[in-house]
Amino acid sequence: MPVYDLTILTEARYVNPGKTSPYIRNVLNEDQLVQQALEKRGWKVHRTNWDNRYMNWSDTGYILFRSTWDYFNRFAEFDAWLERVKGQTEMINPYTLIRWNLDKHYLEGLSRQGIPIPPTRFIQRGDLKSLKDWVKETGWEEIILKPVVSGGSRHTYRFDRQECPDYEAIYRTLIGREALIIQEFQEQILTRGEVAFMLFGGTFSHAILKKAKAGDFRVQDDFGGTVHSYDPSPEEIAWAEQVVALCDPLPVYARVDAIWDNKQEPALAELELIEPELWFRYHPEAAEKLADALTKHLG
Repeated sequence: MPVYDLTILTEARYVNPGKTSPYIRNVLNEDQLVQQALEKRGWKVHRTNWDNRYMNWSDTGYILFRSTWDYFNRFAEFDAWLERVKGQTEMINPYTLIRWNLDKHYLEGLSRQGIPIPPTRFIQRGDLKSLKDWVKETGWEEIILKPVVSGGSRHTYRFDRQECPDYEAIYRTLIGREALIIQEFQEQILTRGEVAFMLFGGTFSHAILKKAKAGDFRVQDDFGGTVHSYDPSPEEIAWAEQVVALCDPLPVYARVDAIWDNKQEPALAELELIEPELWFRYHPEAAEKLADALTKHLG
């Protein structure tokens, strides 16, 4: 029998940190809200870092990804860990969803199912075409370049077509080791921001608005972005739920990141199913919704 019913996954710097900061306190607070909600339902809950070499993953019935925010900088290691651990315990969200969601090619699949995304090109690792050629082919005036496996704006660049030569070297270095994605930059991110919709068991819970600081386009707080309350319309909620309903199986938790495109229409920026920040600190009751969705999922 497993020692723990469920283990909440984080990264090593968030396990018993010697020094804290507002950022770290947010992580600890939100993980605690989730743990308390599960314990109220009788779960025996444990919390540790995903790369804990002393952990026997067969000792826990389930693992819940929460704040494993170093994985995209250590992807080869994380990938190997996933393959090893999938046979020892059950992942939440399920392994098949995590594997699908790791690579931004999932956006292409959702687009084919009718979900609007920004104009996008996928460039496979080792492609010989120059960045200049790709930009010329698209005809876009302003471009976003980033890896297909990424997070926290790792190697995310914004430039206009005249600046393309300045990014040719970094492009050539990156494409030699990983697949990339280029997108037409959507201007509304600078003024209207990005909305994050949180859903549990496919049902909308709450939303927040993320806005970049003046002079930047990245909405993450790592780069000075700010978080604001947001009251979505019924149409926006239905749209977010439609995105999640296309997942198979239905995720226990999901975050739908939406922007307004250059035609003023909603578009999917990201669908986060692995370790999204869910802003429980703004909506503590949402931790109860996650616990309910998890309990329902496990039957």
